[in-house]
Amino acid sequence: MKYKQVILVREDLKLPRGKMSAQVSHASVDCVLKSDKKIIEKWKDRGGKKVVLKVVDEKELIKYMSMLENEGIKVALIKDAGHTVVEPGTITCLGVGPDSEEKIDKITGNLKMV
Repeated sequence: MKYKQVILVREDLKLPRGKMSAQVSHASVDCVLKSDKKIIEKWKDRGGKKVVLKVVDEKELIKYMSMLENEGIKVALIKDAGHTVVEPGTITCLGVGPDSEEKIDKITGNLKMV
């Protein structure tokens, strides 16, 4: 079985690269900390695949979060502290998995990479 992690990033915020990278890192780490240790080990053993995808806005991000949670896939919603680019509490991205690539792709497979 193939495993991967996906990070969904809001396109409407137009985050600078450095800011987006930091937010994606937060999402990746937070989601791994929530995930099943056995799945994490399998994911790491197979290369720790990560893919960053874009969503239009907060509404679309929340829609995907709901669909992923309904499938039992671990997610981590990231809200920014607001020290630099965006207002405090702004939802910037969503960490997804790691989990089965097939399960994740069933929901996020139509999204484009950042």
